Amino acid sequence: MGGRGLRLRLPSYGYEAAAAAVQEHYLAGRKKDAEAAVPAELLEQICLAGPEGYVRDRVEVFREAGVTMLNVTPVGPEPARLVERVRSWL
Repeated sequence: MGGRGLRLRLPSYGYEAAAAAVQEHYLAGRKKDAEAAVPAELLEQICLAGPEGYVRDRVEVFREAGVTMLNVTPVGPEPARLVERVRSWL
């Protein structure tokens, strides 16, 4: 998600100032600075990464909020197994 996408999506999560900073850095070619400007709180709200118990709790929060579809990109030696594990929590 680059440039325009950052500007359009971050404000919808309530991060107008962060969106401006990320976009400014990214468009200037300072990708590391853009990455650093993404609020950790936002990443925590939208990503499922960490120990199994934490991820399971986050899946439950998404489910309670009405989320009906997760886009899962497993990272590890057995990606199909990870997807099945997450599916079992739904």
